[in-house]
Amino acid sequence: MYIQRKLDLQNLLAKKSFFLFGPRSTGKSSLIDHQLAKQALVIDLLQGDVFLQLSAKPWELAGIIEAHTGEFKYVIIDEIQKIPQLLDEVHHLIEKKSLRFLLTGSSARKLRKSGVNLLAGRAWTAELFPLVMQEIPDFDLHRYLLYGGLPQVYLSLYPNEELKAYINTYLKEEIQIEALVRNLQSFARFLETSALTSGKMINFAELSNDIAVPASTVREFYHILEDTLVGFILPAWSKSVKRKAMSTAKFYFFDVGVRNKIAGIKELPEHSTEYGDAFEHFIAMELRAYLSYTRSEEKLSYWHSYGDHEVDFIIGDTIAIEVKSTNKPSSKHLKGLKALAEENICSKYYLVCTCNTSQVIDQIHILNWRDFIEKLWQGKI
Repeated sequence: MYIQRKLDLQNLLAKKSFFLFGPRSTGKSSLIDHQLAKQALVIDLLQGDVFLQLSAKPWELAGIIEAHTGEFKYVIIDEIQKIPQLLDEVHHLIEKKSLRFLLTGSSARKLRKSGVNLLAGRAWTAELFPLVMQEIPDFDLHRYLLYGGLPQVYLSLYPNEELKAYINTYLKEEIQIEALVRNLQSFARFLETSALTSGKMINFAELSNDIAVPASTVREFYHILEDTLVGFILPAWSKSVKRKAMSTAKFYFFDVGVRNKIAGIKELPEHSTEYGDAFEHFIAMELRAYLSYTRSEEKLSYWHSYGDHEVDFIIGDTIAIEVKSTNKPSSKHLKGLKALAEENICSKYYLVCTCNTSQVIDQIHILNWRDFIEKLWQGKI
C-alpha cells in the first residue's frame, strides 16, 4: 500500500538540486519511485557493484550519466553519504552541465566529518519525516501514539516486531558498522535513558551519572543521534522579559514509536503520564513536519521560565501552543499560556487537547487535536 506524501519532490527539483535527508525507513525510496518514476536516473550506492565502481573511481559518475543523456530529467544518487567524494563530481556537473540532482541520505554526519564539498549552496536541503496525520487514511490516534509513524511499522500487522527489527538495525548498521562509538554498551544505556527522558529538558550531569560516562560523552552521543537523524533538539525560547526564561534545550526522538520501543513502553493507558508524553510528542512531530514541508523559515522552540511556567511549543515569535491530553480543559491547563501572554510578544495562543468542542478563553483558542492539525496543514493556525 502506497501512501501519498505531503513532500512534493517535483516541486522542489523544479527550483534547485536538493539534498533529501531522512531517517531510515521513512519512505525516501518509495517516495522517489512514485513521484519521479521514469523521470530520473537512479544511482543506488547500496548496490554493491555501483558502490565499488564509484568509490574506487568517483570520476566515472559523469560517464554513467552521459550514457543516459536525454533519457531522464533528474539524477538521483541514493545514500550519498556512502561516498562523500562524489559531491565534487556532482558540483562539477551542476556547474558545467546544468544537471538537476536529488541526493538522498539517512545521515549527514559522515558528510560533515569527511569535510567534503557540500556544494556551496548549489543544492538546498529537504527532509522526509515519518507519516503525519494528513497522510494516513482512517488515522488511529492510539495506534500512532504507541507505534509511531514509520510507514512499515504503522501499516504492519505486526508493528511491535517491525519496531524491534528497526531498533536492532539502527544499532548495528548506523552505530556499530560505521564505528560512530567505541563503547556500544554505553551507547545502548544512553539510548534507553535518552528515550525515557525524550521531551524533557536535557540534564547532562544527571545522564552522565545514570550511564556512568563523562558529560562530554553524553553530549557527543546526543550529537550522534542528531547527525543520524534519530532525534532533534528543541531549543529554548528566551525572548520573555517579565519572566526570565531558562536556556536549557529539550530533545525528542524523531518518531514516538521508536522512542517508546527503546524506552520499553508497551502500553499507553489513557490519562497516564506516558500517554500525555506521547500525545505531546505526536504534536511535536506534526509541527516539525509542517514547518519543513512548507519550507517555512519559522523556528520551533519551547518556553520555560524560572518561575516554572511552560509552553510546549512556540513557532517563531508568533504562535504559542500548549498540549494537554485532557478532554476537560481547565484554568490550570492555561497557566503557561496566560503567563506568556503577559509578555505581549506572541499574537496567537492555542491549547491543543482531546476535548470535543472548541472555545476561546482569554484570547486562548482551545482546539481538539484533530481540528488543530487540519487547520495547521490548511495554513490557518
